[in-house]
Amino acid sequence: MKKNLWLQSLTLCCILFLGMGIRTEAKEGATIHDKVYLDEVDVSGMTKEEAEAALAEYAATLGEKTLTLQVEEHEVPVKLGDLGLQCANTHIVEEALGIGKSGDIIKRFKEKKELENSGKTLELTWTVDKNKVSQVVEEECVKFDVDAEDAGLSRSNGSFSITPGSTGVKLDVEGSKRAVLEYMEQEWAKEDGVVALPAQVEYPRGTEEELRKVQDVLGTFTTSLTSSNANRIQNVSNGARLINGTVLYPGDVLSVRDTTSPYTTQNGYEAAGTYVNGRVVDGVGGGVCQVSTTLYNAVLRAELEVVERAPHSMTVTYVDPSADAAIAGNWKDFKFANSTDAPIYIEAGVSNKQVTFTIYGEETRPASRKVEFTSTTLSTQEAGVQIVADGGQGIGYYMVDVGHRGVVAELYKHVYENGVEVSKERVNKSSYAASPKLITVGVAGDPALSAELQAAIATQDEATVQAVLASCVARMPPPPAA
Repeated sequence: MKKNLWLQSLTLCCILFLGMGIRTEAKEGATIHDKVYLDEVDVSGMTKEEAEAALAEYAATLGEKTLTLQVEEHEVPVKLGDLGLQCANTHIVEEALGIGKSGDIIKRFKEKKELENSGKTLELTWTVDKNKVSQVVEEECVKFDVDAEDAGLSRSNGSFSITPGSTGVKLDVEGSKRAVLEYMEQEWAKEDGVVALPAQVEYPRGTEEELRKVQDVLGTFTTSLTSSNANRIQNVSNGARLINGTVLYPGDVLSVRDTTSPYTTQNGYEAAGTYVNGRVVDGVGGGVCQVSTTLYNAVLRAELEVVERAPHSMTVTYVDPSADAAIAGNWKDFKFANSTDAPIYIEAGVSNKQVTFTIYGEETRPASRKVEFTSTTLSTQEAGVQIVADGGQGIGYYMVDVGHRGVVAELYKHVYENGVEVSKERVNKSSYAASPKLITVGVAGDPALSAELQAAIATQDEATVQAVLASCVARMPPPPAA
């Protein structure tokens, strides 16, 4: 009986003790023990919410620290808060709450004693927002990029002068982003910091030795501007000016369209005749095709690689069929490559109503070698005549828009050695559409005369229309007296 009473008492005590332990741990779990720190932040006695608020305040204070991003000699200071500085292990608050309160009695006892003796500091880890780092690098650091400028040439009074090049710097954008993130996660000491961003130094092309090779005329060509008006001559001069002085290193490709555009008045062009839908109409930049055509022929004679070339829609007057190179919209361009082993220099200009392109480089072809180009017409199609009535113009109005015959032609390259032809090859085959001669006749006026004139127009015979028009004009009633 006494033994049973003893066991019951012991069981009751254990239950009471465990209950007290549970109640005590539940009570203690609401706040953090004394002498617990999150880095430098004393969170003793704080609830979870209070500790999180203190941690946020600490992060805001650290956000005022400056991280200086170095791009060569340039510096970009940025507040860490603007980079989205944040604690990477916020779960540490839960860990702080559990110190001295979890595990068996012995573990809790040891942790409490440690707190009493020396306290406990939990280390925070920090990171920044990747998107904000990307934004700063891409917007504030990339602007210090400088392209290397190749050494160049200028030509004056028949001699060349070498223009030294300059080095450039190109930021390693992705490497820079990684450098910032790694510094913040591994090296940052919670103070102002500096990160040197990786950048690649770009060196200019062109040594004095290379550029001094440019002495020889590789190819030259001239076309006439005698039939051009002032605006068209201005456009050709402007296009030549934009190409003049270009230096191409081995493998470089020149695009006439990219080099001479945009075709605007702001870029030096005027309105002049250009081909549109089989007709000559005024357009800003009209005439730039003569620039590309003249250069094309100089390139052929220099025997450089033609990358892209297209014929005009209709034949032109300043070169033979198949010897032209058109520029139109974004679908026709003339491009060529420097396929030699030395730099080349392009000289261009307009003088005495002629445009001339000359390509200089290092001549490696034997002096006995000569090249010539001939155009061979395979077929033609007559332009024909189209006569239209214009009810908005009075009888007597007669306007002629010249037509173009259709042509299919081939361009051939002939190579001579010591005056003997050693090869003949086709350079291109080009087709040009026929465009009828367009005659516009005014028919507004006396109904009877107008009907007679429209009947003549219906015949589409030029001589008949001219005869009837002359008769109608002669029979027109005199204008009323003033």
